Amino acid sequence: MELQGAMMMMMMMHTGGRMLEYYRAGAAGSYQLQMFLFRCREDNISTAVTDVRLTHRAVFPGIREAALKTHQSAVPSLRSTLTVIFCAAMGPHKERAMCISPASDWADIAVVNGSASSRGRSQSTRSHKRSTRMSIETEALLQEAKESIEAAQNYRSELQQRLHGLSQARKQVRGSASQTREALQRHFQELQTAVSRLLTERLNALLQEVDNIELDSVSPLDDCQKLIEHGVSTADELLREGEAAIRCGINEKEDKLGSFTKKALQIQLDSLPEVPVLVDVPCLSAQLDDTLLHMFRTHVARHGSVASHPPVQIEELVERPGGVLVRWCKVDDDFTPQDYRLQYRRGNSSQYEDAYIGKDTEFLVLHLDPHIDHLFRVCARGEGRTEWSPWSIPQTGYTTLAPHEWLPGVDGYILSSRKNIAMRSDSSPGHGGVLYSNTPTYFCGQTLTFKITAAGQTDKRDSLGVCADSRTDTDSLQRDQAVCISTNGAVFVNGKEMTNQLPAITVGSSVTFDMEVVNLFPVSNNNNPSDGGNFKLRVTIGSGNREVVFDWLLDQAVDSLYFGCSFTHPGWKVLVF
Repeated sequence: MELQGAMMMMMMMHTGGRMLEYYRAGAAGSYQLQMFLFRCREDNISTAVTDVRLTHRAVFPGIREAALKTHQSAVPSLRSTLTVIFCAAMGPHKERAMCISPASDWADIAVVNGSASSRGRSQSTRSHKRSTRMSIETEALLQEAKESIEAAQNYRSELQQRLHGLSQARKQVRGSASQTREALQRHFQELQTAVSRLLTERLNALLQEVDNIELDSVSPLDDCQKLIEHGVSTADELLREGEAAIRCGINEKEDKLGSFTKKALQIQLDSLPEVPVLVDVPCLSAQLDDTLLHMFRTHVARHGSVASHPPVQIEELVERPGGVLVRWCKVDDDFTPQDYRLQYRRGNSSQYEDAYIGKDTEFLVLHLDPHIDHLFRVCARGEGRTEWSPWSIPQTGYTTLAPHEWLPGVDGYILSSRKNIAMRSDSSPGHGGVLYSNTPTYFCGQTLTFKITAAGQTDKRDSLGVCADSRTDTDSLQRDQAVCISTNGAVFVNGKEMTNQLPAITVGSSVTFDMEVVNLFPVSNNNNPSDGGNFKLRVTIGSGNREVVFDWLLDQAVDSLYFGCSFTHPGWKVLVF
């Protein structure tokens, strides 16, 4: 058959993400056409492509290629429905128009007959096309409006979040500024009071010293003055008696002159008291250091500072069983820390308490109640300084994991009140079972730590480790379905000793267990999970400055594991966290 005429026009409407293609073609003869269907759903394109079945396939050899080209040009971000309209002319005197409605998977095919010699298409054909065009344009506008509304909602939500962030930032600035003002005023008021008190105390001490020197110096002078005054008084009396003896008559003169002479000899008129010279007498003066005021002014001018950002900040809060692992870091390159100080408090408390002071940049805060918010903050002390830096911004953390606890009531072991410390007693020396955890609280991805706080006599059957069950028919973890380390440093996997060894366990030793899943499901030799097989965990045991890494095979998958210990002799004391 001969192709009478074909015309194809493609129009891309990106507004609203729509693509509209028109295909017009003419052919002679009858045919049946099953069309291509393209639909877009939000951000994903699902395409249903059917075969084009034509009575005469040679009529429209380009329809499939044109449709495929249309599909390839559609990008994944389009959210609207691709609408494909095919208009096929049936010979020189007839025309058939078919379109795919965007509301259905298949088109309602409208067939309109017309004459080739007519001046134009029939009014019904034009009405149908106008209706179809208006429907498509209306849907495009509606879809565009929906997408604009959704974009506006997202935009408003993002702006509201940023407003909330600005509000939090403003609250932090104003709150910290208010707290800083109060701290400065309180500190300098206390400093002023303390300095005034010190100055007053020093002044009083110096005045008292003056009083003491004055008293000690004047007292001898007063005694000397009394002695001289007594001598003057005696001399006056002797003078009066001598003058009276001289003026008396001849009959009485001999007696009075004898008495006067005798009295003068008794007074020792040639004996005079010694009076200290002025150079030997204290001359008080105040010696004041004029540089004190300059030094004080200099120190006051450099006393205190206002920091807009603390030199250290909390970097990460990681929940641990019964605690939170706090990590922090230095954020000021010009600050050289000497020590760090970590504090925490419950969310409903106002009083912080020290958790750690030292050089490490992480610390595990234990004995925290699960599901309770705690606030953590950290500061640092600069090298060569005595004062602490400003506190970091408090961070809220909590743990949902129950604390590790030993199983109570096991013969031969005594537990602490929190059940996280176990001590081997001498109730059954020489033999005893394994002390397991109360429940299987160890999960892969966590770090389990045993810390030895007291040690007794070692035995080759001693063990610290992790197991899949809590069997009571054994006296050691050196068995199947368990990994452990002995007190002599030997490592056992499913009861078999490894060639690699770790340092022997003594007082102060910390043994850590870390595990990760190697394969998620048990896999047999036939790679068929239903046939059973092995569940593999990669285990890392650390003790001292050494580690041992190996794969641990279990008979079946487990969600959580037990931990345990066994000591033959008393005196051992172990903390688990």
